Amino acid sequence: MSTATTTTDDPEVLEAIAERIAPLADRELLIGLDVDGTLVDHHGMMSPRIYEALRRAAERHHVVIATGRSIGATLPIVRAAGVRHGYAVCSNGGVTLRIDPDAPDGFRVDQVRSFTPGNALAALRRAAPGAGFAVESPSGAFYSTGQFQDSSFGVRAIPTAFEDLIELDAVRVVVHDPDLTAAEFGEIVRSAGVHGVEYAIGTTAWLDMAAPGVSKATGLEAIRERLGLPEGDSVAMGDGFNDTEMLRWAGVGVAMGQALDGVIDAADLRTSTIWDDGSALVLEALTA
Repeated sequence: MSTATTTTDDPEVLEAIAERIAPLADRELLIGLDVDGTLVDHHGMMSPRIYEALRRAAERHHVVIATGRSIGATLPIVRAAGVRHGYAVCSNGGVTLRIDPDAPDGFRVDQVRSFTPGNALAALRRAAPGAGFAVESPSGAFYSTGQFQDSSFGVRAIPTAFEDLIELDAVRVVVHDPDLTAAEFGEIVRSAGVHGVEYAIGTTAWLDMAAPGVSKATGLEAIRERLGLPEGDSVAMGDGFNDTEMLRWAGVGVAMGQALDGVIDAADLRTSTIWDDGSALVLEALTA
């Protein structure tokens, strides 16, 4: 966690949160939480205030970490949240974990939603020959072209020739071109005519792909049904385009203050930024 910094909460944001959260008072909720840009900043640091609010929320509600990160990079956040029983959604819905302290390493893989990304990867390779490509397999291993590595993988990717990469089954695919802007990369992706997958473009030249019809929202909905919670008794928070489906799915979808317009449009409410502990404001309201 980072060291504490003093911030002044925006009264208008607090009022908006209180008004929108009020109908959910005294209900047991499913809270789906993005990680990067929502619970931790872009240096991977979680503030003490968010840490405390997260753990209090996990004592009262069903807190589900819902992230694009792989299993290995998700589990430290699950543990920081104090979630000892429950679920986590990894790889943008590609993998759902059952958190179980009696299981080896404290979790079991509950569900895997894999796909064959070969055609989509081939189209993107033709459109963006300088990009790095990485595939997360159903086993949790990562395979990537060249020297492409990222902390969201949770493990070190195994260097793999592109011709072998496109033959693999995947739960998540990542494409990144550091030489392009997000706008340039987005145009290339759209012009490539990628079909048969779900994909979201990040705020940099970064693309996440999942199986058709799979998203954080589908993972959370399956958990809601399993828990037997009523539709709408849910809150979701996120800041990225891979969060838009779960923001629309939730009873209350909350966009972080630094989110772009397309993400904000998918939400019911906008909180403060990650640097102003925006997620803590909502979590505190849910446990007041």
